[in-house]
Amino acid sequence: MSGLQCLATENIWFDKQCYDDAERRFYEGASGPAPQQQQQVKAAQQQPPAKGRQHKRQHRNSSSHSGDQELVSRMKSLELENQTLHKVVEDMRAALQKLETRVGVLEKSPAPAAVPCAKAAPVQSAPAKQVKVENDDDDIDLFGSDEEDEEAECLKQERLEAYAAKKAKKPAVIAKSSILLDVKPWDDETDMAKLEECVRSVQMDGLLWGASKLVPVGYGIKKLQINCVVEDDKVGTDILEEEITKFEDFVQSVDVAAFNKI
Repeated sequence: MSGLQCLATENIWFDKQCYDDAERRFYEGASGPAPQQQQQVKAAQQQPPAKGRQHKRQHRNSSSHSGDQELVSRMKSLELENQTLHKVVEDMRAALQKLETRVGVLEKSPAPAAVPCAKAAPVQSAPAKQVKVENDDDDIDLFGSDEEDEEAECLKQERLEAYAAKKAKKPAVIAKSSILLDVKPWDDETDMAKLEECVRSVQMDGLLWGASKLVPVGYGIKKLQINCVVEDDKVGTDILEEEITKFEDFVQSVDVAAFNKI
């Protein structure tokens, strides 16, 4: 009973014609259209519609018309350019003919005569001064005289002496220097007032003592910083150091802290 039910529900055999038509259409599509259909397609292609032909004709006419207009405009511009060139050539020919005529006339005409000098405005020259030259051989001394040489030598000597006297009266520039000395004591028990008194007791030509002050060094020890002005030709730093260090009871050393030219 189940087999009959299966056959009843199976419908492939009843639709066999449909399957056959589908198979036929499949093979026709794989092998190409039938000859009759190909002929119909060719006929349709060979006979375009009337509207298409008319549109193509209009397009062809419009394109030919625009091309003709462009060609006409170009021809007109070429004609104008040709006329301009012709005019330029004619002008050049006329100028060349005029030039040739002028050259021929100049070649045939004789050279112009020179303008006489009499027509030129006379140039008035300044009157020359008449110099009277006396040719007296007796008054000319070719070798000079000894008296003139002596006078020139005396004049030269007088001028040298006057210059030397003027130079001697001028005061000479004295070179001076400002020196800052650092005078160091032995210890903190040294009497700094006595030390400064000893330093200022050093007197010599060209030496002038200035201001002084005590500068702390360390551990309660202070050094004496004193300023002086010296003449370079008379006083030097070595002499100052030697004179100050003679006070051995108070002075340990002397250093130059600053040295400036005045």
